[in-house]
Amino acid sequence: MKTRIISGLVMVPLLIFVYLGGYPLLAMCVLIGIIGVKEFYDGFRAMGINPSLNIALASAFVLYVINGLAPGNFELICAWFAGSIMLSSLYMFKTTERTPLDAMATMIGIIYVIFFSFHVVLVDQNEVYSVLIWLVLLSAFCTDIFAYFSGYFFGKHKLCPNLSPKKTIEGAIGGTLGSVICSGLFGYFVVPSIWWHCLIMGLIAAVFSQFGDLTASAYKRKMGIKDYGNLIPGHGGIMDRFDSVLFTAPIIYYYIAIVLM
Repeated sequence: MKTRIISGLVMVPLLIFVYLGGYPLLAMCVLIGIIGVKEFYDGFRAMGINPSLNIALASAFVLYVINGLAPGNFELICAWFAGSIMLSSLYMFKTTERTPLDAMATMIGIIYVIFFSFHVVLVDQNEVYSVLIWLVLLSAFCTDIFAYFSGYFFGKHKLCPNLSPKKTIEGAIGGTLGSVICSGLFGYFVVPSIWWHCLIMGLIAAVFSQFGDLTASAYKRKMGIKDYGNLIPGHGGIMDRFDSVLFTAPIIYYYIAIVLM
C-alpha cells in the first residue's frame, strides 16, 4: 500500500497540465498516447503478434495536426479514422512476414490508446464546458482510490477473479459511490448550474472507468504480462495508470456533446 500511495502522489504534478489546459495538456496527451501505445504493442509482441508502432505514431501525428489546423472538423476526424484502418490493413500486405493479427493489433492500439486518449483534448477544447476536464480525472482516479480502500477494508466477494483476482464487488460499489460523491461535490462548488449532470456523469464514468481497468487487465491476461511497463513504481506503466481514463474521457466528452450541448 505504501508504494501505491507514494506512486499516486508522484502523479499529482500532472494535474498542473490539466489546470493549464491548452497546449500543455495537449502535449501531455500526445506523450501519454505515444508511451501508452508502445507499451500496448510490447504486450502484443510478448505473445508473438507484431503491430506497427511506426503506423501508430504516424497516425497520432496526423490526428493532432488535423486538430491543430481544423479543430472540431469531424469530417476530417472520420477521414483520419478510415485512413488509419486502411493503413493498418496495408501493413499485412507483406504476407511472408505479417498476419491479419498484426494488422488488427495495430488498429486496436490506434483506436484504444491514441483515439480514446485524444478525447481528453476534445473535452478541454469545448468552449462552454472545458472545466469538465476535471471530471475525466475525478471519475477515474476517485473510482480507483475508493475502490482500492473499499476493497482493502471490506472486500469479500470477488468481482472478476479470472481478470483481476484482487478486485471485489464491495470495492466496485465503493469506487462508484466515491466517484459520484466527488463528482457531485465538484459540480456543486464549481458548476452549480449542472451539478446534477455531474452526479450522472460521475456514476456513468465510474462504471466505465472500471470497465476500462478490467479491459486492460483482460489484455494483459491474454498477453501473459503482469504490467504494461515499469515507469511508475507500484503502478506499472502509463497504460496501467491511465487505462481507466481511456474509457472515462470518451464518456464525459460524448455526454457533453449529446446531452449538455
